[in-house]
Amino acid sequence: MFPMLTLLSMFYYICLRRRCRSGSRGESLGGRRALVDLGQRSTLPVTVEVEQYAKEVLDFSSHYGSENSMSYTMWNLAGVPNVYPSSGDFTQTAVFRTYGRWWDHCVSAPPQFRRTPPSFHSRDFLELAFEEQVYPTAVEVLETYHPGAIVQILACSLNPFTQNPPADVRWEVLWSGEPTKALSPQARQFSPTIRPSSFPTNLLRLEVNSSMLDYYTELDAVILRGVRERPILALYKMPMIDISDLSDGEEDLSETGGALCCRTATTDHKNNHANGYFDKLPYELIQLILSHLAVPDLCRLGQCCKLLQQHCSDPLQYVQLSLQPYWSRLNDAALAHLQPRCTLLQRLNMSWTGNRGAVTAVGFCSFIRACGMSLVCLQLSCCHFLNEVCLEVVCVTCPRLQELDLSSCDRLQPQAFTHISKLALLRRLILYRTKIEQTAMLSILTFCTELRHLNLGSCVMIEDYDVVVSLLAARCRGLVSLDLWRCRNLSERGLAELVSGCAGLEELDLGWCSSLHSSSGCFQLLGRKLHRLRKLFLTANRTVCDSDLEQLAANCPALEHLDILGTRMVSPPALRRLLQACPRLHLLDVSFCSQIDTRTVQELSSLFPNVAIKKSFTQ
Repeated sequence: MFPMLTLLSMFYYICLRRRCRSGSRGESLGGRRALVDLGQRSTLPVTVEVEQYAKEVLDFSSHYGSENSMSYTMWNLAGVPNVYPSSGDFTQTAVFRTYGRWWDHCVSAPPQFRRTPPSFHSRDFLELAFEEQVYPTAVEVLETYHPGAIVQILACSLNPFTQNPPADVRWEVLWSGEPTKALSPQARQFSPTIRPSSFPTNLLRLEVNSSMLDYYTELDAVILRGVRERPILALYKMPMIDISDLSDGEEDLSETGGALCCRTATTDHKNNHANGYFDKLPYELIQLILSHLAVPDLCRLGQCCKLLQQHCSDPLQYVQLSLQPYWSRLNDAALAHLQPRCTLLQRLNMSWTGNRGAVTAVGFCSFIRACGMSLVCLQLSCCHFLNEVCLEVVCVTCPRLQELDLSSCDRLQPQAFTHISKLALLRRLILYRTKIEQTAMLSILTFCTELRHLNLGSCVMIEDYDVVVSLLAARCRGLVSLDLWRCRNLSERGLAELVSGCAGLEELDLGWCSSLHSSSGCFQLLGRKLHRLRKLFLTANRTVCDSDLEQLAANCPALEHLDILGTRMVSPPALRRLLQACPRLHLLDVSFCSQIDTRTVQELSSLFPNVAIKKSFTQ
């Protein structure tokens, strides 16, 4: 009788565990209570769930706001809600820099990397620290405007407040999904069903993709709920991201080990046709087939046999290499393993990788010295392991480099940027949210005269932008796009020199450049000089008026994107004339324009259905 009861108890436990794998959070907690009831109900207390808001914002890839204020910045996510449950466009929320798909079609957008896994949707991220480590039972994100951008929530084993961080840092996916668009732009509380975590955490990472949204998404607060003791139901095997595993899908994250550090095939074939008819395929055809595989799959396939190991190790398979999708698992050992395969490497994306000691400056420099001679594109956005030595090695080893992205590398010291001036062939340079200073920028412009795309958005340590744009106009006359987002000390004189020297500009971002005034005629001069203009941001400039729009209508027929958010002096008739004169226009932001009300937007939208006219609201 006793063995039969034991067997039935075990069977009931197994059924309950399977139910909880697919059940909701409430069902899981209920299942735990059921397990408690099986045995010593009086001796096992019910675990108390802890609720906490984010204590600190540790890192992020971009934000709409300024580095010197709190409006629209990621730092607003720390603490209790400021806006929720209200809906609308509020300065007290966290807002990312971009939204929609139109951004990817701009002239300034870099080409996409091949072999990016279809499951990798993330465009931006933010990392939040909480006071106490808990086993998560729920994560709640308070979205106050155009929700739906969150595509992944991860937990980290590292306590960011510890004085002695561990050598092994693990990340686990708590939830993931595809980019979506909510049915309504109104506020909501997003609380997806999360997976159990194998460790307590007080560090969460939210990854977002705003490409499906009609406007900027706004986040107000993040709540982490959890228990201090490990739940019994978390003892079974769970999906886990291991730092040495570069598997592509979530379902096998814990099943494979070291996809980049894979073994070499050692099978000794006794004849030339051990692989059947596969041996008879042309070498180039096999290479073409393998070119459609993601990097981890390519590494795994190389373990099958010597023939495939030879094909999978061919440097031609690694001419382009994007490691960004595997940011949580890339380390020095993986780079060392890839090193002999990347001798022909031309385009490399290591954005978001290597933080918290996973990749060291020594490991990165070793890889670049071995594989960087043919590099023409290098993307290092949010790579906080970078230091001055790293940039020096890049600029000395990669003389052919044409594209360099250092956006949000905000921990690089100012003197490190002086080495960029050695890259004489540079055509695209992204320095968004970096600490570059005026001296380094002038040196770069003096020697890098082939620049076509330059992003200096939110570079707050440049003292005088007039001097910078004056030299830019004199040395880089072939400039196509220029981003001066939130460059507050640019004057009308500097803008006049810029548009006169760089008449081929197709994109110009002057958003939040509050020192420019329409009364000086600077915007009218801009319209007369830049006939090829396709994108113009005059965001939050209160002085933009009808005369400025008339010059754009008369001289810029190729205009596609125009942002005049916040102006008080543009009238509906001037807006209609602009829409009639610019047939290619398909994005127009008139949010907070005092003379353009909702009724006017509706009328213009019906007359010009191909133009997305944006008019945000505050409830």
